[in-house]
Amino acid sequence: MTADNPIEGQVLVLTAAKASVGGERVPELVAEARRELEPRRDELRRKYERVHEDDVREIFLAPEGFWVEVGDDMGWERREREAVARAHAEQLLRVGRREGRESEFETALEVREAVVIGT
Repeated sequence: MTADNPIEGQVLVLTAAKASVGGERVPELVAEARRELEPRRDELRRKYERVHEDDVREIFLAPEGFWVEVGDDMGWERREREAVARAHAEQLLRVGRREGRESEFETALEVREAVVIGT
């Protein structure tokens, strides 16, 4: 993982500990999602609310079902999809803690899904 990965290493470790997939598989899945989504950056910007942007990442809130659709397109099993969705949600919450917006983001995650891409 590079230093400019939009999903921080600690988030990947936390996700791997909670995931029902092998811990070594989580970074691979997150990287696959990144390769799939970053070329769609303009589409994400048009369709979804961007709630954060910095030098490393942009974070969007997509409708529930976003990761089901992406996972289906990628041929992922349910557990793999859930691990990627969890990594993206955990990254949003980590940013929220730093910005004093954790409560806002927790509420948003009740009805939407986080999508993190590199800038």
